[in-house]
Amino acid sequence: MASSISGNLGEEVARSISEESPSHYILKIQSFSLLIKNGIEKYESGEFEAGGYKWKLLLYPNGNKSKNVKEHLSLYLLLADVSSLIRHSREVHAIFRFFLLDQSKDKYLIVHDAKEEDRRFHRLKHQWGFDEFIPIRMFNDVSNGYLLEDNCVFGAEVFVTKEMSSGKGESLSMIKDAVSSKHVWKIENFSKLDSECHESQEFFAGDQKWKIQLYPNGRRNGSGTHISMYLALADTASTLMAGSRILAEFTLRIQDQQQNRHIAGKYSYWFSASNHESGWAKFVSFPYFYRSGIGFLVKDICMVEAEVTVQAVATTL
Repeated sequence: MASSISGNLGEEVARSISEESPSHYILKIQSFSLLIKNGIEKYESGEFEAGGYKWKLLLYPNGNKSKNVKEHLSLYLLLADVSSLIRHSREVHAIFRFFLLDQSKDKYLIVHDAKEEDRRFHRLKHQWGFDEFIPIRMFNDVSNGYLLEDNCVFGAEVFVTKEMSSGKGESLSMIKDAVSSKHVWKIENFSKLDSECHESQEFFAGDQKWKIQLYPNGRRNGSGTHISMYLALADTASTLMAGSRILAEFTLRIQDQQQNRHIAGKYSYWFSASNHESGWAKFVSFPYFYRSGIGFLVKDICMVEAEVTVQAVATTL
């Protein structure tokens, strides 16, 4: 037995009856009414595998309020492992069917797209389903057998029909009301520094870890004549996805400890895993830094400061 109705998005939705259980996933909910009573607007099931991918069911027991759904249950299929699609730049096409058990007759109501058209799951759209899966009044009607003794059983079948590579993409997030973070680095025994590069402790700015890099004998075209200084992203391998970039405006300073002034450099730069540092090879010349009467080095102590404001984050899609 089958019937079709017009769905709320204009698609044809088919409903049929079957004695066969769903082949991929069953979700049994006990004390269903407590979902609404306890203010649980949506329930996300555990993962299940079908067609080589992991999926979840997403149930709105009182309707999806974000879609302005009223007097209906909303039910969706969610691709659980979206990160795998992003990593491999893929999209998955699938046909799916939802099940609802009539416990009185031990038969399932099946709800699916009437045309059996596959749906495209990809990095920007990884959820499909029915806003108006079933009217709440019909679901609650004991004579239909869907909700008995406050228990119900949903199910799903998912058939992957096609897998395709998709083009590359990027998502840019500008940060509203970005907050700057300061970090002060006290370098003692400056004249005894014997390594090519010295690094500050890591500090946070814009949810990222940063560090200051100082080359007391210079670096690149500043080698032997200038102190070189850079701001660097810390631990890029674990904090940045491949292709991701961070726009940061930063200022590096060496403080004059006697006259309350400083040497400063200010710059904006897109940081990434492959370009994780920016700064100046010729930050300050040796003659000016070591000049007597200027407080850049007092009792062999140098005070360095970084001020960082993360303004935008670009991530791969």
